[in-house]
Amino acid sequence: MRKTLAATAVALLSVQAASAETFRWAGTTDPQTMDPHAVNSAPVLGFLNNVYEGLMRRNQQMQIEPALATGWEPIGTEGWRFHLRKDVKFHDGSDFTAEDVVFSYERATRPESDVSSWFASVSGIKAVDDYTVEFYTAAPNPIFPDTITNFMIMDKGWTEANSSAVPAKDAENFATRNTNGTGAFKVVERQPDLKTVVEPFGGWWDEATHNITSAEYTPIQNPATAVAALLSGEVDMINPVPTQDVARLSNSPDVKVLEDIEARVIMFGFANQADTLKYSADAGKPNPFKDARVRQAVNHAINVDAIVQTIMRGSAQPVSQLVSPAMRGYSESLAERPAYDLDKARALLAEAGYADGFSFGMKCPNNRYINDEAVCQAAVGMLAQIGLDVELETMPVSNYWPELRAQNFDMYMLGWSPGSFDAEHPIRFLVTTPNPEKKLGSWNFGAFSNDRVDELLPQIQSEIDDDKRQALLDESTKILQDEAGYVPMYVQALLWGARSNVDLTQRADNFFMLRWVTVN
Repeated sequence: MRKTLAATAVALLSVQAASAETFRWAGTTDPQTMDPHAVNSAPVLGFLNNVYEGLMRRNQQMQIEPALATGWEPIGTEGWRFHLRKDVKFHDGSDFTAEDVVFSYERATRPESDVSSWFASVSGIKAVDDYTVEFYTAAPNPIFPDTITNFMIMDKGWTEANSSAVPAKDAENFATRNTNGTGAFKVVERQPDLKTVVEPFGGWWDEATHNITSAEYTPIQNPATAVAALLSGEVDMINPVPTQDVARLSNSPDVKVLEDIEARVIMFGFANQADTLKYSADAGKPNPFKDARVRQAVNHAINVDAIVQTIMRGSAQPVSQLVSPAMRGYSESLAERPAYDLDKARALLAEAGYADGFSFGMKCPNNRYINDEAVCQAAVGMLAQIGLDVELETMPVSNYWPELRAQNFDMYMLGWSPGSFDAEHPIRFLVTTPNPEKKLGSWNFGAFSNDRVDELLPQIQSEIDDDKRQALLDESTKILQDEAGYVPMYVQALLWGARSNVDLTQRADNFFMLRWVTVN
């Protein structure tokens, strides 16, 4: 299996095929919303990148290229200037201008938005003219373009006319089920949790390289059902392929399996700041996870190598950090994971005052990550060996995110893929002390907090010298490892299955882009 980011793109083999019929694909999770600013999750952003567009986009090799902006440059050390593409139309025929960019920024930075952290460094925005926009930052921010590749632009007139100027994260508005983007495809039917149908947008500004006439997405939670649908031809592509079915599908002449490594790190998190435990027989007792030694004990008790080999069947990579080695800013000097050591784990618990262990509640999704429920069940058994009695509750991801946001857990599973492909990204979202006013820590559900990390983040964001910046990232990574704010386990595999007559591109962010699909 290829392991490097450079090898994550699967080449397009043909763009000469005759026009395709309806293309059907399936995944385990339905996008929670059609609102590009409401939910910052891969199922939502991945799907909507087919419908909405940003100022820039990532190509098949994950490199940034122009999209709604034709170019950009820094304004000294004050910010970034973007030159917008002219003659771009929204799906309803409206013109795209700088007004839509300013409106989308203001909408995306509202407290109700789940993507506001993307703009934590931004102090203001200005439409210089109809096709020039300037973002001003509080300090130099050399990676700002990388951080907003998933910032999707909405039509100001359409959004306001449909009473959707405010994102609806935990409720619904018109933009929850309806779209009006500038992308290659437009939504023509939306039935949440059943199917979503898109068709090519004839007025798209770019040249189409696909041959899809219609595409239908269906969430299929049961892995066996998804595999059967692929083998029968009921669907043309599934994501993911269950690890136990890789060999079977690879040997079928009618389908093919595409394998690689995703950018996503799978980890466990804790209720770091909660005063008491919320679940199990010890509910209401003081929270042991406030003590770093207890979190370190969990880290030593999780046998990641066993999980990778038995549950993931070798199709994952153990990792020690919140980013994979393929990401910019990865700390090479801190690559070693904590050793699997039950004796050390027990000693740490005893030192923290929990020699006899304790009980607590763990929450996990059962349809978000590859083998997520099985991994959590394995962790329950591993933690039992050091005297920790885990009450496990699993649920569909549509129910899972609200539970995490309400902090209804003692320990939980999370997967994270940095949209900027930079180690700064998880620090800003997962590690920095939650601060809605500063748009920081929006996915730091366990409220991990360290004053020094909070000091380091703005320095990391503004440092131009690569060596100095890496030293700052190394320091932040070392703090997180020492305090075991999270238990990073492995980088998840990319396992897609497709009919043999389908050509597509597999990207490391696990976004499935319809504009690169051809059916022969």
